[in-house]
Amino acid sequence: MESHHLYDIASNVGIHLVESGLMLVTAESCTGGWLGQAVTAISGSSSWYDRGFITYSNAAKCEMLGVQSTTLEHYGAVSPQTAREMVLGALNRSHAQIGVSITGIAGPEGGTATKPVGTVCFAWAMKQGNVHQLTRLFPGDRDEIRSLAVATALQGILEILNDATPSIA
Repeated sequence: MESHHLYDIASNVGIHLVESGLMLVTAESCTGGWLGQAVTAISGSSSWYDRGFITYSNAAKCEMLGVQSTTLEHYGAVSPQTAREMVLGALNRSHAQIGVSITGIAGPEGGTATKPVGTVCFAWAMKQGNVHQLTRLFPGDRDEIRSLAVATALQGILEILNDATPSIA
């Protein structure tokens, strides 16, 4: 995925967040801050982006986001359960009203039969709202998988914001 495409999606996210009066928080593992970089590449993003957590290790997920060690033991770092705890932890440890988390296996190593390289789990949530989750299996090399994960995370934010915005008939 080309960087200008990510920039366009992030810019669109910013416009929607400003219109909604909401702040965003991100919690990333396999993307290593790429989502935060895409968001902060937008001039003025400090008005709608509160902070990002890069929690690559399991210890960081527990210490910074409050992910339960039992969740990691039972389901693994790459699981819908961990993604859910990551986004809720990020929301609880920030001033944001909407959050997104990404945890996955970007490869080329690390894949298993049940969780192959390219498996990425996402969670999106609004404060005091439902958690929306998605698990995808992305094709490509490490950079392609990570880029697709960032784009998916941004697109999910737009979908949540569109669902949260009352439509005028």
